[in-house]
Amino acid sequence: MVNSTHISYFILTAYSDTGFFKYLYFLIILALYICIIGANVLLIVVICVNRSLHEPMYLFLCSLFVNELCGSTGLFPFLLVQILSDIHTVSAPLCFLQIYSLYTYTGIQFTNLSTMSYDRYLAICYPLQYNTRMTSNRVAFLIALTWLFPLIAILILIFLTVPLTLCGNIINKVYCDNFSIVKLACSDTTVNNIYGLIITFFLIMFPVSLTLISYMRILRVCFSGSKQTRQKALSTCTPHLASLLNASFGSCFEVLQNRFAMKYVPNMLRILLSLYFLTCQPLFTPVLYGLKMTKIRIICKRLLYGEV
Repeated sequence: MVNSTHISYFILTAYSDTGFFKYLYFLIILALYICIIGANVLLIVVICVNRSLHEPMYLFLCSLFVNELCGSTGLFPFLLVQILSDIHTVSAPLCFLQIYSLYTYTGIQFTNLSTMSYDRYLAICYPLQYNTRMTSNRVAFLIALTWLFPLIAILILIFLTVPLTLCGNIINKVYCDNFSIVKLACSDTTVNNIYGLIITFFLIMFPVSLTLISYMRILRVCFSGSKQTRQKALSTCTPHLASLLNASFGSCFEVLQNRFAMKYVPNMLRILLSLYFLTCQPLFTPVLYGLKMTKIRIICKRLLYGEV
C-alpha cells in the first residue's frame, strides 16, 4: 500500500495517441477557450459598466458569467497542455486544485441558476412586492451564499480525499476527478462516499428541484394571466430553463458514470460527454443570454458595431 502523501503524480489514461491530429485538437480547444473568454468577459463588462443593468436579474447573470470564466480556466489550459504532451501525468497538488476548481464551478452553476429562478419567481408572481423583497442586501446575501456554500463544501471534500491511502495513481479520464481518486483507495472510504452523496444532493439535486418548482409556479401564473404576461415571462424564463437543462444533462451523465461502470458506453463517447458540461456550458450560457435578453443584446450591438 502507498500513502497518498507519497504519490507525487497521477497518470491520465483516457488520452490516446492521436499523432499529428493532436495539433488540430489543440487549435479547436484553443479556439473554443478564446470564444468562451471573449463572450463571458464581454457580458461581464456590459453588465458592470451600464448602470441600467444593475438590477438583481443581471447581477445574478454577472455572477454566472464570472463562474463560467473560473470553470473554463480550471479545465482548458490543462487540456491544452495534455493534448500536446506525450506523457499524460499531473502532479498531485495540481490534480486536487483542478478537482476543487471544477467541482466548485459545478456547484456554483446550479446554485446560481436556482437563485435566478427564485428572482424570476418573485418578479413574475409578486411584481408589486418585488422591490421590497429583492433588496440590494438580499441580492448581495444570495450571491455570497451561491459562492460560499459550494466553495466550503468542496473544500471539505478535498480534505477528506487527500489523507486516503491509495493503491495506485491511474485515473481513466482526461482530467482529475475526485471519485476516481477515491476508487484508488485501499483504506475505508465510507465517509467519502456518504459525503459525496450529500454534496451531490445539496449542490445539484436540491438546486435543480428548487428551480423546477419555481418555474412550475411561474408557468401556472403565466397561463392564468394575460397574453402579454405570458410573453414577458416566457422571454425571460426560456434562457434560464435552457441553461438548466443543458447543465443538468452533462452533470447527470457524469454522476451516473462515476456511480456506475457504464462499460457498454464507448470510451470516446464517455470522454466527450464528460467534457460536454465543462466545455459547452461556458459558451452556451453567454450566447444564449446575449441573444435572448433584449437589453444585453442592444448594448452589445452598441459596443461592437456602434449601433444606437
